[in-house]
Amino acid sequence: MRVFVLDKNRKPLDPCQPARARILLKQGRAKVIRRYPFTIIMLDLEAENCLTHKHQLKIDPGSKTTGLAIVQNDKIIWGAELTHRGFQIKDALTSRRQLRRFRRNRKTRYRKPRFLNRKPPEGWLAPSLMSRVHNILTWTKKLMKFCPITGISQELVRFDTQKMENPEISGVEYQQGTLYGYELREYLLEKWNRQCAYCGAADTPLEIEHIKPLAKRGSNRASNLAIACHKCNQAKGAQEIEQFLSSKPSVLKRVLAQTKKPLADAAAVNSTRVRLYNELKFTGLQIETGSGGLTKYNRCRQKLPKTHWLDAANVGQVDNLRIEDYQPLLITAKGHGTRQMCRTNKFGFPSRYVTRLKFVKGFQTGDIVNAIVTKGKKIGTYTGRVAIRKSGSFNISTKNGLIQGISHKYCTIVHRKDGYSYSF
Repeated sequence: MRVFVLDKNRKPLDPCQPARARILLKQGRAKVIRRYPFTIIMLDLEAENCLTHKHQLKIDPGSKTTGLAIVQNDKIIWGAELTHRGFQIKDALTSRRQLRRFRRNRKTRYRKPRFLNRKPPEGWLAPSLMSRVHNILTWTKKLMKFCPITGISQELVRFDTQKMENPEISGVEYQQGTLYGYELREYLLEKWNRQCAYCGAADTPLEIEHIKPLAKRGSNRASNLAIACHKCNQAKGAQEIEQFLSSKPSVLKRVLAQTKKPLADAAAVNSTRVRLYNELKFTGLQIETGSGGLTKYNRCRQKLPKTHWLDAANVGQVDNLRIEDYQPLLITAKGHGTRQMCRTNKFGFPSRYVTRLKFVKGFQTGDIVNAIVTKGKKIGTYTGRVAIRKSGSFNISTKNGLIQGISHKYCTIVHRKDGYSYSF
């Protein structure tokens, strides 16, 4: 991926190739200002004297992972995958709620619960959902500071259910075109976990199958469609599903339940997409939107692999993309810690004290450090997020696991804490 470049007044310039950045650093014309994403600042250049090109930031919002890509003239110059922590927030809030209710039920001195006096404001979203929106907004604003972005493309609608139910809403051409098949097929693949509904086969071509056969007055509605392998599709034929799965009652029960089951992840994403779209409008940039079916159509037409950042690059109107590097930046949201004054046991009672010191020996929890241990039982080089201790003996979370008891004397700062961890 390319390196972001700022002029001496911290205004964004066109990103450059890594080789060019190394030359500028070696000549002393630039210095590193940020490691993730890698950004350099020019010491002898101003934006007024440089020509910048148009860059489009493309976003593919997801329930667990969001894809980000920057495209310049159909060339992908930067990509990243942002992993959210919405499910961690939900679990933490559930745990806190359970402990609070458990204390109240013991008739202790804690206040009684209050009911019917807290009305959520209009447009309110749960904290686990808002965290996804805030993560994307944070990185959108960061990238706008590092790159001359002139527009944003967002995948606004994952599945166009109205056109799946009644394609003539926008004309017969959409029904007869290739995009309609991608819209419906992608929805069914997500709903049935990309495996055969009857035998569970995953590494085989899958076909769209009618649960209630058309020969027996079945419909083409999405609720009557499933994904099946060719063998199961041919074996079922025009049989009723109860007849076809008469010897497999557990599979029959699962399939019938799955037909009515909503997409939890899709529901979470769809509930945040419009909020994200409205928030992105405040950036002042031109916003382009596209559907999930169009994204997949663009990607499959160019025979690109299925990844979040390549899905993001194919959002909206795309001709033919050129990819400079297939190694995106992997970003994981970690948060900024908690405001608990003490840790609690499983019953909700205080168990240990939390130190008020945020910095120890110049480090704080969440910093990305590089530790080169030269003696002792843990000789080696370790890079990762650090968890500080008052004693000066830190823990470092690396790709290979947690390394405990590393002295601060061996640690050097790579990237200051910003609520995210990074890898490639």
